[in-house]
Amino acid sequence: MKIWPANACIVATGLLLASIHAFAHHGDAGRYEEVITSLTGTVVTLQLINPHSIIIVDVENGSGRTQRWQVEISNATGLARIGWTRETLKPGDRVKMAGRIVKSGAPYINLSENSRLARGDTCEELFHSGMGSGREPDYPPLSCD
Repeated sequence: MKIWPANACIVATGLLLASIHAFAHHGDAGRYEEVITSLTGTVVTLQLINPHSIIIVDVENGSGRTQRWQVEISNATGLARIGWTRETLKPGDRVKMAGRIVKSGAPYINLSENSRLARGDTCEELFHSGMGSGREPDYPPLSCD
């Protein structure tokens, strides 16, 4: 009986189709500045979503005007693994962060590489790139004022 080659083809096709999503992740080559930028702001909302969670933060600029920033951070599953919940950051919480901003000048910062996020009032570190893997970022700890 020669049924196994047909079954093998069906299984192989199924595995191939199931793995396609692994190739769909986008790269960020050239999108972000290489220099690490530090910001302090007030949380507006935390969106624990995939593929990247988002924190919306109001940041006061040098002239005293408030600008709304979007902070891209790890996915919801990865954050849950290190203990994050919807209560980790609440509206009104002060945060300090260090990451790479987009080259376009838009108020958008990425916390995926050499980055840190801490509470503004206590400087308790909430996140750093590689957290949970035992890998420390190259960026030094955030300074507390």
